[in-house]
Amino acid sequence: MKLLLDTCVWGPASQRLRSEGHDIVWAGEWSEDPGDEEILERAYIEGRILVTLDKDFGELAVVYGHPHAGIIRLVDFRSSDQADVCLKVLSAYAEQLQRGAIITAEPGRLRIRDTEFAGM
Repeated sequence: MKLLLDTCVWGPASQRLRSEGHDIVWAGEWSEDPGDEEILERAYIEGRILVTLDKDFGELAVVYGHPHAGIIRLVDFRSSDQADVCLKVLSAYAEQLQRGAIITAEPGRLRIRDTEFAGM
């Protein structure tokens, strides 16, 4: 799958996801952080699921109607566990994400918002 990892996602997670065959762009490799709106827009234009720790992206998508290609928000996981959690979510919910779902993963809890606001 095509993913865009926000700058707040642990850098080595991008390497692990690439090693599992995913097409990864990590915003932490960019020369500067362009801000949430531009990151979300780039993910949408490139057809990438956005992976983040930041709840602001969900607000941009749901409250303000910004188009997106799916969002995974990781909450309260150790940095070293972020790639594994992301892989589990992708494996179990790929179809929903491709339809533009917003998934919030927390230890012991998963919330899925199938959203009509998704642009894809």
